[in-house]
Amino acid sequence: MTDQERRGGGPATDGGRTGGRQAETGSAEEDGLTLRERKKLRTRQRISGEATLLFIRRGFDNVTVAEVARAAEVSTMTVFNYFPRKEDLFLDRIPEGRELLTRAVRERGADESPLAALRRLTLGLLAERHPLAGVGEGFEHFWRTVLDSPALRARGREAVEEMEDVLAVLLGEAVGGGAGRPGRDVRLAAALIIAGIRAAFAGAAARQLGGDPVDAVAVEQAEVLRRTFDALERALPGFA
Repeated sequence: MTDQERRGGGPATDGGRTGGRQAETGSAEEDGLTLRERKKLRTRQRISGEATLLFIRRGFDNVTVAEVARAAEVSTMTVFNYFPRKEDLFLDRIPEGRELLTRAVRERGADESPLAALRRLTLGLLAERHPLAGVGEGFEHFWRTVLDSPALRARGREAVEEMEDVLAVLLGEAVGGGAGRPGRDVRLAAALIIAGIRAAFAGAAARQLGGDPVDAVAVEQAEVLRRTFDALERALPGFA
């Protein structure tokens, strides 16, 4: 596998860490961490990176956790200490996605609406070609691996539901609902927002799987996201 393929981990995988950034020191991801925390982070990255390579080469369902452990030179127990489910070895950026979503809404500016904060987040990730933006060189390998695995597709659907639940809580807080159970209107808003973003991701994935140039996909994806948030702001004025 080429180094370019190693860097094309995809929106919820190890992405740029495999091969490329794994050996770097002083990365932004490690800023502020203790030595022990940096070691744990690098072990997690190594495990996920080796898993990603195996899954892309042979297919997710054809690789065992024990094989991943051998490739990463750790025990199977260590793999499960970092990744409770096999699917999370490949979709390992799901926690990061939840964290970014949370920070965007809770740490937005005083004059910034929740939808404006989410627009800024999604377009910003795309502009920097962050793996969670879903657009980048080699990402077709990620998407194809997911589509070929019923287990990964199911975990992906769960992740979308998890994002929707997190966003519902955040929107409830933003409109003064406190930390209680989100109301029906808030849950509907969260569902519409996540569905809009998911549809944009699906379109970009289809274009990359079809072999379209990444730069062209990124340009169109930015416009799709802008139109998506324009529509969401019209449909959800209480969150705009």
